[in-house]
Amino acid sequence: MSEPFPITISVASDDAGQRLDQFLATRLDVSRARVQQLISEQKVLVNNAAAKASLKLRGVERITVLGPAERPPLRAIAEEIPLDIVYEDDDLAIINKAAGMMVHAGAGATEDQRNRGTLVNALLHHLGTLSAVGGEMRPGIVHRLDKETSGLIAVAKNDQAHRNLAEQFARREVKKTYIALVHGLVKRDRGTIAASISRDRIRRIRMTTRGTGGRDAVSHYHVVRRLETALGKFTLVEVKIDTGRTHQIRVHMASLGHPVVGDALYGAPREIQLARSRGGKDDEAGAISLTRNFLHAAQLELTHPRTGKQIALLAPLPPELQAFLAAVEKGVAGKVPTQDV
Repeated sequence: MSEPFPITISVASDDAGQRLDQFLATRLDVSRARVQQLISEQKVLVNNAAAKASLKLRGVERITVLGPAERPPLRAIAEEIPLDIVYEDDDLAIINKAAGMMVHAGAGATEDQRNRGTLVNALLHHLGTLSAVGGEMRPGIVHRLDKETSGLIAVAKNDQAHRNLAEQFARREVKKTYIALVHGLVKRDRGTIAASISRDRIRRIRMTTRGTGGRDAVSHYHVVRRLETALGKFTLVEVKIDTGRTHQIRVHMASLGHPVVGDALYGAPREIQLARSRGGKDDEAGAISLTRNFLHAAQLELTHPRTGKQIALLAPLPPELQAFLAAVEKGVAGKVPTQDV
């Protein structure tokens, strides 16, 4: 949204039926959250009058955007938030992050949404001193996990450890292994996806392998097992990544036609419908859903930045993923065995 304000947009008949916030997000090339913030600040007028984000356009409106959104400042705040610390010494800590927790302050219209409940805030409370290499907003943060991805993340407690760990990541010496449940039956038992990743030019909150000028990204997957169930076909995969691009595993698996379960941003359904009939008998209709992505950082291996010793840690699937997988497996009609290739 680099145009000078105010911005005036005429709605065409082809756009009739769209919600106001959806229409503006596309036209202004910003997120819906940012548009909704503009609307809540009464900086969006439809035919010179304030309107709701849910307004359905008729294709004859004139929209005026009066100015930019006033975003609350980003800041790190020590908060007493429970943490699963699986390793800690004077140089680093390794946390088993829960899904739903942002690593550091970021997106959101309100101060609470942008600044509260982050891993950084919890670290400041539990650990106190963290490295300053990443700046005031990201103290101690050497690498990241998506908000809805759980699992192991390493944190530096001093600058020397931070620089050493950052070099290990840059040299691709840190080994990261994830567990994911994806839609469909992955054909090959093993494979490597080497496809550069860039930001989607249309939907800016997405990443894509179809753009130009992206950053190189490499993921290696291995099929753990395939499931053909009353809920559909799924594959449990183990994925090791050489690089750590934004949404890397989610984008790479979706590029194969196998989006991660729960990942509506990259094509997974929000609900998985139970089959109405099976084996000639009527079954009770229903659905199952997952409020997060079925993606978990299960293993992390690195060299200790001071002693040079190898650290290898495991984090089991969190209870909600275990329960979801068990619910899916209850309807298993047949498993396709995997074979090494």
